Amino acid sequence: MRNIGTKSAMIFCDVSGNILPLAAGGMIAIAAMVGGGVDMSRAYMAKTRLQSACDAATLAGRRAITNGGYNTAAQAQASNYFNANFSAADQNATSLSFASNTPDNGSTVNGSASASIKTAVMSLFGVRSMSVSVTCKASMQVGNSDIIMVLDNTGSMDDAPDGSNNPPSGGSKIEILRVAMKSFYDTVASATTASNARIRYGFVPYSSSVNVGSLIYNLNSSYIADSVTINSREANWITTTENVTSGWNDATTTSSDSSSDFANGSWSNYGSTIYTGSTTCNAALPSPNPAAWVNDGAAEEDVGTPYVDGSGNQITITTTTQPQTQLEYRCVRITSGQAPRKIQVRTNTRDLVTTETATQTPIYQQANVQSFSSWTYKPVAFDTTTYKTFAATSTPTGTNGTAQSSTWAGCIEERQTVQTGSISFSTLTGMSPSNAHDLNIDMAPTSDAATKWKPFWPELSYIRREQYTYYQNGSWRTGYRDADIATSPSRATASTYCPRAGRLLSTMSESAFDSYADSMQAVGNTYHDIGMIWGARLSSPTGIFSANVTTAPSNGGAVARHIIYMTDGELYTVSKLHSSYGIEYHDKRVTSNGSTDQNARHRLRFLAVCEAAKAKGIRIWVIAFGTSLTSDLQACGSASSSYQANDSAELNTAFQDIANQVGELRIVQ
Repeated sequence: MRNIGTKSAMIFCDVSGNILPLAAGGMIAIAAMVGGGVDMSRAYMAKTRLQSACDAATLAGRRAITNGGYNTAAQAQASNYFNANFSAADQNATSLSFASNTPDNGSTVNGSASASIKTAVMSLFGVRSMSVSVTCKASMQVGNSDIIMVLDNTGSMDDAPDGSNNPPSGGSKIEILRVAMKSFYDTVASATTASNARIRYGFVPYSSSVNVGSLIYNLNSSYIADSVTINSREANWITTTENVTSGWNDATTTSSDSSSDFANGSWSNYGSTIYTGSTTCNAALPSPNPAAWVNDGAAEEDVGTPYVDGSGNQITITTTTQPQTQLEYRCVRITSGQAPRKIQVRTNTRDLVTTETATQTPIYQQANVQSFSSWTYKPVAFDTTTYKTFAATSTPTGTNGTAQSSTWAGCIEERQTVQTGSISFSTLTGMSPSNAHDLNIDMAPTSDAATKWKPFWPELSYIRREQYTYYQNGSWRTGYRDADIATSPSRATASTYCPRAGRLLSTMSESAFDSYADSMQAVGNTYHDIGMIWGARLSSPTGIFSANVTTAPSNGGAVARHIIYMTDGELYTVSKLHSSYGIEYHDKRVTSNGSTDQNARHRLRFLAVCEAAKAKGIRIWVIAFGTSLTSDLQACGSASSSYQANDSAELNTAFQDIANQVGELRIVQ
């Protein structure tokens, strides 16, 4: 028994066999720890992916907001982006959900997303899923932005987007453009609510010219030349010797009297004497009877305007009107029969009119007299010192050489350029050729007239013509045709167009912005280069308008610079049109012969200036509206900044997309 007890005690005290259950228990704990780590890592990665998808969704939803606010379409866009960026199958997720809303009418879009992530290891321990959830927020946080809108205002903007000439009410391209511009303003304005961001707008409506004269003149009047040579006309005069009146001889005066406004007064008793008969009464009447007329009050004198009669005499008629009175007496019976009698008196009135006619015969002398003969059409230099001040200016170009008054509308002729088919811009060497002053967007004019702009004076512009003979219907006939000749006695009026005045960068109220948009009119042809030249000038921080461009915002932040360039057609120049480059047919400022390669050379100018603007850090947005987005337009635009819009909806979408990017859409949470 002792041995049994001893052995039993030894067995209970022996611990050499306990390692197995301890090891088994430890393995289970380690598996739970490792499995939890694996599943937690999977849940963390799923949550990160869920956060990215939520962020992308709210960004897309905010970007989709237009005039309708955060509507069903915008919410659907957010949901689509969420689903595209989070795959439930890849993340082994269930119970996936996403919801979005806006607390401030679309300025900010909030989102929330959640999912259950199936566990891979912890399911062995009864934990079959892990819940993850995230929130996100996207907002339009606008920085300081300067936006110059260079807008095609050519005649085709009056057409419908499909090119038809009779668009429905409100359906012309320029009317659609006005609406899209206003929507753009609203989007950016909404994004700046409760912020201190500064947004400024400037405008360059363009066609075959630009209206920037007042901007230049107000900056420095000397930047505009004091003379301009125009393809115009000059009067020819014939001089003859004639007898002309040099004065007048002394007057010969004749006078005549007449009366007017005669009126008899009322009879009244004259004294109290009673006479026994007519003889004694008549003998007592005052003499003379009636009495003489006497003046009663002041006379009025009227001196007529001198005139020349048919005999060449100068006649002056003076009329004097004198009020007068007269006493008249009579005997009347007191009772029936012959006696007794008494005397009565009355006062008569009249105006005595005296007419004096002064006749002066002319003094003649011989003089040379000029009379209009004909016109000579040729280049003519005109003084612009008054015209450039926007004051009415008289020129001897009216009918038969008479004075013609005109006032500057503000469009300009560009300064000196170069006849060349080789134009380019390099960030290293600048603009080539360097003496093409029209393409230098920074250079200020000097005392050299070639560096100055000139007023566009359409009232004086003509194309010269020549007479020629041709054979038609069996006989020779005479006609006239346009001719690039030095002088001509015949002409055709040159077509001229001047769009809405441009505007420097400034902050604008909604009403001011809308009013400007509504004021634009469709006129002229499509000269892309002149629009971009002035869009770049008004945007350049180192050009003549640098004081305006570089005005620091009160918030002290940096300023992003943008040009929005919208056109509805390809570049289209006309040699016989008076544009900002004169009449190319005669002036040959761009081409060597007045027509060849005109479009191609204006195209090179356009592309070169686009590059010059981008080199200054200006982002160029290009919209082709109702026309193809050509390679030239794409080359002009900055990277990922070109759009084609075929109708009003697409144009509005393009402007909205630009507004969203100008507005720096971003995640704020």
